[in-house]
Amino acid sequence: MVLVTHDPIDPAMVYDLISLAFSGSVVFHYAVVKQKTGSDILTTSIEYKTKGNTTEEMEDIVRELKTRWELEDVLMIRRTGCLAVGEIISLVAASSPNSEDAFEACKFGISRLKKMVTIGKSENYLTE
Repeated sequence: MVLVTHDPIDPAMVYDLISLAFSGSVVFHYAVVKQKTGSDILTTSIEYKTKGNTTEEMEDIVRELKTRWELEDVLMIRRTGCLAVGEIISLVAASSPNSEDAFEACKFGISRLKKMVTIGKSENYLTE
């Protein structure tokens, strides 16, 4: 399942969205807005906007994950809008009969989300 939303991602609610009837492992990864992005300037928020068919791009990622690893289910959620430091940007979750596939698929899914071409971002910085 993929979801692009302006609404906050509630960690307590997402567990019920992933299938795990045949899985012994479920891996969740939440990306959050961090204040320090590598420069000396502090980030206050990041604006995320879609620029194309984000849902389709995410569905392509899910298909790739399911082809490469033995997975029962994959859940990807991506936020849009202005997100403050500490807010959840995205979620990648994978369920599998075995932990190695769940971890590897989740890790690969994270790297693919970072490279999405249908999501644009602009950072807002702390000014003195």
